[in-house]
Amino acid sequence: MQVLDAIQRRYSVRGYTEEKLTKSELDALLTAGLMAPTATNRQEIHFTVLDGSSDIVKEIETERIGVNVSAPVNFYYNAPTVILLSAEAAFGWSEVDAGIAVENIALAAEGMGLGSVIIGCIKGALNGDKKEYFAKKLAFPKGYEFKIAIAVGHKNAEKAPHNYNFEKSVSII
Repeated sequence: MQVLDAIQRRYSVRGYTEEKLTKSELDALLTAGLMAPTATNRQEIHFTVLDGSSDIVKEIETERIGVNVSAPVNFYYNAPTVILLSAEAAFGWSEVDAGIAVENIALAAEGMGLGSVIIGCIKGALNGDKKEYFAKKLAFPKGYEFKIAIAVGHKNAEKAPHNYNFEKSVSII
């Protein structure tokens, strides 16, 4: 699939089959994330891969509900794989770098025929009162904190990509 095709086809998938990713699928997604450019080539992004049915994912969901207004479904929409991106808390460009890496993963997933949804709603839970607890439990390197996550799996839901208004959203000067 061409990159522009993947960009145009990609949408946030909110339903997955129970089929697990293969090792080669997961390795390809992680490689896409690792290949993302970072400010000053710092390469400070760390990837923590979780099984969607793991106890720690359920614990994050419980903490998320305690911090945020509860949603009708869990934060990862029952995806079989959740990838958390953490980065150096003190580096000013880490959030941008994590965003680039997570979009690489999302586009790679689409190109591979997989679905994904980018997740930010757990930030308050992972960077809140239990920040140190979760950092240790999730094997974040010392001095790192949660930035963004992505759930990935085989699609069990379809929807059209979002519409946009070019004239309203773009100024060419």
